[in-house]
Amino acid sequence: MSDVVMRYADRLLPRYTSYPTAPHFKAEIGPRDYAAWLAALPDGETLSLYFHVPFCRSMCWYCGCHTTVTRRDEPIARYLRALNAEIDLIAGYLRGKRTVSHIHFGGGTPTLMRPEQFLDLMAHVRERFSLAPDAEIAIEIDPRTLTSEMCAALAEGGVTRASLGVQSFDSRVQTAINRVQTFEQTRDAAHNLRRAGILALNMDLLYGLPDQTVLSCIETAQKVLELAPDRLAVFGYAHVPGFKPHQRKIADASLPDGETRHMQAEYIAAVLQTAGYQRIGLDHYARPSDPLAVAARTGTLHRNFQGYTTDDASALIGLGASSIGRVPGGFVQNAVTIGDYLKAIESGSPATIKGYALSQEDRLRAAIIERVMCDYTVDLETVCKRFDVSPDEVLARSTPMLDTLVADGIAERSRYTIRVQNRARPLVRAVAAAFDQYLGQGQGQGQKQGQPRHARAV
Repeated sequence: MSDVVMRYADRLLPRYTSYPTAPHFKAEIGPRDYAAWLAALPDGETLSLYFHVPFCRSMCWYCGCHTTVTRRDEPIARYLRALNAEIDLIAGYLRGKRTVSHIHFGGGTPTLMRPEQFLDLMAHVRERFSLAPDAEIAIEIDPRTLTSEMCAALAEGGVTRASLGVQSFDSRVQTAINRVQTFEQTRDAAHNLRRAGILALNMDLLYGLPDQTVLSCIETAQKVLELAPDRLAVFGYAHVPGFKPHQRKIADASLPDGETRHMQAEYIAAVLQTAGYQRIGLDHYARPSDPLAVAARTGTLHRNFQGYTTDDASALIGLGASSIGRVPGGFVQNAVTIGDYLKAIESGSPATIKGYALSQEDRLRAAIIERVMCDYTVDLETVCKRFDVSPDEVLARSTPMLDTLVADGIAERSRYTIRVQNRARPLVRAVAAAFDQYLGQGQGQGQKQGQPRHARAV
């Protein structure tokens, strides 16, 4: 890694799965605002749904998600009753039976539901919403707890894509992150899903983990290729023990430095690209025929809270504790703790605790940042025309970081076109940040002074 790139590698920057980012959401936005925004959705607009299921059987120490450990099934059953009630609440604010083009189940471990519970939930979704004939229904899976019975239920419920968590096959790393998972467990999960008829498989890898080496990253990537996934997500571990106390079990001294993290990411990329996968955006890879790769080539790729996606629905409805939704009016987030979420839903109210009302300037900057994150380039003139704004005004109001990035060779500018240099693509978030008017402002709700709230650039 060059000295210039190294200067940016350890900077703490948003992942830009939304803009403005979640630390800027405000408590002034509540259930009434959300209800009004839902009621105002234009007729005929399609929706996507995200279900957060925040339960696991054990805690992975690297985890940055909102989840809790339970050995009992009753808390999951009560939570699912609340999810069904929330579906009714949200559908009640909408005019008519809306069409849904994408559904995503995240966690936690959504497949801790019993098979019949999952089928009941999907039946309720179909009762209150109309699923598009080509709707994608995706679910995140921990291979260690997946049963063949659940695979059959997922297929019966209409799941079209499954994402298997792998992270690393290095036994030393697995011990250090409290997630021991054999290759055989992962292979069997993939086999059972495909046998049930769920053929589109994603797999998640992590770099920057404790005791992880470049060699073990290469070996893990090579082993994953034996399972022939359609897509891979390769994320950098975000060490934020101030926010996630369980991460304190990971010693800082065991973590690789910025240069090693960069090498790990690039060697994984080399393995996957040599095998024919197309590199997409910051951290995704897909077979050239996969819809995600097609979207990347045609400039129709999008980015939301699940990362890179083909989802172009005008509204993303988040259901469950801590879930975040996006509608044309703005962003909303549900109560983070399961207890607070249940209390709100069981009282008959949306669980919205904070959000953000979007201005036209926010929408413009969000569009610019999305194109940078998805395409490594943005034509400001084209984007600004949609908002009836001069690109010169945008450049005048961009952060001084943009000029520095160009001077350092991270980005190049040709009049109104900004492009990330090929060698600096791992730093795409730094280029996106040049258009973020909120970066560095305030601490955000619940933010303690001095705590990092974003991940390292590489």
